[in-house]
Amino acid sequence: MASDAYALLPEDWAAFCKEAGFPAFRAKQIVQGLYKDRIQDWSELTTLPGAMREKLEAELPLTTLKEVTRTPSGTDGVTKFLLEAQDGERIETVWIPADGRVTQCISSQVGCDMHCAFCASGQLGCVRSLTAAEIVAEVMVLSREMGQYPNNIVVMGMGEPFVNYDAVIRALRILNCQQGINIGARHITLSTCGIVPGIERLAEEGVQFELSVSLHAPNDTLRSQLMPVNRRWKINELLAACDAYTAATGRIITYEYTLVRNFNDRLSHAAELIRLLRGRKARVNLIPLSPVAEFKGETPSHADCLAFLDALLKAGIHTTMRRSRGKQADAACGQLRLRKIKEEQHGNKVL
Repeated sequence: MASDAYALLPEDWAAFCKEAGFPAFRAKQIVQGLYKDRIQDWSELTTLPGAMREKLEAELPLTTLKEVTRTPSGTDGVTKFLLEAQDGERIETVWIPADGRVTQCISSQVGCDMHCAFCASGQLGCVRSLTAAEIVAEVMVLSREMGQYPNNIVVMGMGEPFVNYDAVIRALRILNCQQGINIGARHITLSTCGIVPGIERLAEEGVQFELSVSLHAPNDTLRSQLMPVNRRWKINELLAACDAYTAATGRIITYEYTLVRNFNDRLSHAAELIRLLRGRKARVNLIPLSPVAEFKGETPSHADCLAFLDALLKAGIHTTMRRSRGKQADAACGQLRLRKIKEEQHGNKVL
């Protein structure tokens, strides 16, 4: 059994109570205290006897993540939080309100080892993976701070979730659980840079989580320049795994495509992308590049972005374009952590 309260599912709590000799109904009280009352310490759960609270504190502590800083973004409500784990490592999570609903973007690792060219998360590599409890705690911290749970979860923050597969899936099952936070499976999206074995495993889970795949280029030559993972799993192998996932789950896969000026944003690239995806159960999410200091690529003109979008739509490819939000919040993945590290290094005369 996991050694942290936020890593346990209701059935785990039932097993814990049975083993400890506590009445079965105590498991429901615990789950309610954790996720309905959002306690921050076992001493607050006064529906339980004192001896039981002491046992929980000793054996199953609550993971805490401390807010280091937050960066709001003007009037659109997007807020990025930098949170510190108990070992001092820091992660990012983003609160994104829109149309009366809220999406929270959560991290799965401290940093990332995938080294995608335009992603700030990978600039310093991966320090470690998050535990399932830490992933759940990201949601708990913001829910207390913002006064509500998010309606949607996207695992698109720092890290590659399929490199931390077991912890991520356990955390998402906890977030999805009806007795707890109860975020619908179809409101939970996993984003991968293209880890084929992870896609294959997810297809066998029997869950309805959404899958988002970072494609970002229509051919192997360009994609390998942006995404080193493509040197391990080429586009054809990636798409075959995605086809198998769709066949197993019936879910439409979203392909993320970041537009980089004069690199992958020409109409010829759009034509290649159409040939790749035509006939597949797919949607495309176009993302004008959010500039990162460590990447020399530039954001295309608005006209070029619209022309690319128009080409895909006319070809019958379900396509949307992400509205630019959160620029003032360093909303591109990893930017806030990277900036904070550099500030602290500069303050210590390291930079």
